[in-house]
Amino acid sequence: MPCGVRPPCHAKARDQGPRGIVPIAADEWRDPLGDPVRTGDWLDYFDRELADEPWRQVLARWWPRLLPGIAAGATHGVIRVGHAVRALLEQETAPRVAELGQGLAYWAARWQPLAPPGTGPYRATDPRTALDAVPRVPDQRFGIRFRLAQLADLPDWPAVAAAVPHGEEHVGETADGDAVPARLAGIVHAAVVRHGTHGYANPVMLVHAATAPNAVLRTLPALPGTLWAASLAAAWAATAAVTAAYAPATGRPAPPAAPDVDPAEVMRHAVDSAGPHAIKFADAALDAYATTSDAAVLATSLLATEQTGGW
Repeated sequence: MPCGVRPPCHAKARDQGPRGIVPIAADEWRDPLGDPVRTGDWLDYFDRELADEPWRQVLARWWPRLLPGIAAGATHGVIRVGHAVRALLEQETAPRVAELGQGLAYWAARWQPLAPPGTGPYRATDPRTALDAVPRVPDQRFGIRFRLAQLADLPDWPAVAAAVPHGEEHVGETADGDAVPARLAGIVHAAVVRHGTHGYANPVMLVHAATAPNAVLRTLPALPGTLWAASLAAAWAATAAVTAAYAPATGRPAPPAAPDVDPAEVMRHAVDSAGPHAIKFADAALDAYATTSDAAVLATSLLATEQTGGW
């Protein structure tokens, strides 16, 4: 369950959070963007923004500013925003608005642009084929900032980042209108399934290849339609970047399908592990199962819960 759904969680997190240094003015947001030292200032900034305007307006203004840095903090910013938006769409409450502000603030403070995609045109494929084509960064020893910085030196990265996958059954459709949610769902599904064969290398970090695009998918209903195509492109870039940064060179056999497993049991298993990444991955897997009825995602989620080991 997202932190913002429970009011005490927000109050505790905010009381113990970083303090501001210098207030961020509305027209001076670019300089502190991506500066973790200014996290407290960003928290204060979005508290003010959301006190003055409806949350949808703040989200619509800041979403395109933050999208180029979607990989920030291993995509935790966009994931947190996605959970907050889903909760707000169910019911608007002050704690949920505050949680959205915290998600936006941490995203802004950790903002890190990815190496840009190429201009193409490039041939798009289905999501699974596209993920298999993602090149690996050569040095996977350190943290995500170190790994993502290597994308600019990968000759194949511009083409991979620009070739946003089509839906598995809809190759050739555009990124407009109703196609965007389906294409995002296809990316989520492919990333969940691939975790079953490649997640062993770094189970916790590779979870984000699925949970980041799922967060974008959940945010779409609150966004203007004019932002949907850019959201799809950014979500794919995030999935590809996490895959490039953490995926192993070779996969392992997929876990046996679990056709008789109750989807609710998959989530209970994740919750019982008390691992936030296991829970977020199970959440994405169940969304994928709801749209595909693919039992492979249930088996993969059970495996991911074991692999993440309570993280």
